[in-house]
Amino acid sequence: MGGAGAPPTAPTWVSVSSTEAREVEITAQQVQALRRQTGAGVMDCKKALAETEGDIEKAITLLRKQGQARADARMSRQASEGVVAAYVHAGGRIGVLVEVNCETDFVARTDEFQQLARNIAMHIAAEQPRWVQASDLPEEVLEKEKEIYRALAIKEGRPEKVLGKIVEGRLQKYYSETCLLDQPYVRDDQKTVGELVKEARAKLGENIVVRRFMRFQLGEEQ
Repeated sequence: MGGAGAPPTAPTWVSVSSTEAREVEITAQQVQALRRQTGAGVMDCKKALAETEGDIEKAITLLRKQGQARADARMSRQASEGVVAAYVHAGGRIGVLVEVNCETDFVARTDEFQQLARNIAMHIAAEQPRWVQASDLPEEVLEKEKEIYRALAIKEGRPEKVLGKIVEGRLQKYYSETCLLDQPYVRDDQKTVGELVKEARAKLGENIVVRRFMRFQLGEEQ
């Protein structure tokens, strides 16, 4: 029988073997805390905590790395569900429509997926990309940019043997300015929009693809 003087309930412990064959005591509370922060499954959280000897910050980093590897593998799976998100800014003077796809209607209806699509639409409104990714550039545009960068490098007196590397480096900068997935994310410039999408793949467990977008600005000719 419990009473005012009853001792507090002891925490629940989960025993998990580490990779070095020694027992590491992981509490259920630690597992729950890690799940809240990463969205990973119970067993994945237990294993990550065991491998990092109960260090939650290290476990988060480990799970993110593992999730990223799984997310890359998901890219080959078909994504035909999703949402068309809209964003209107500056008193109705700028508007964006973006189609973001996933594999199932279940994920498409989640708050996380809906918010991802809205954030991407907001980014497009602010940063004005021209294409979704570098492979979408028309061949004539790509060749024209290469000619410009090569001519500029020659004018700067760069040696012939390094022209190719210079052109490639400047192309990468061009991609980061004009291609959505290569642009630094407007709300966190420490990662690109492409990395933002990869994080969502890892968290939601499905292939996620930005299919296409259209940006409108009042008075601007398309």
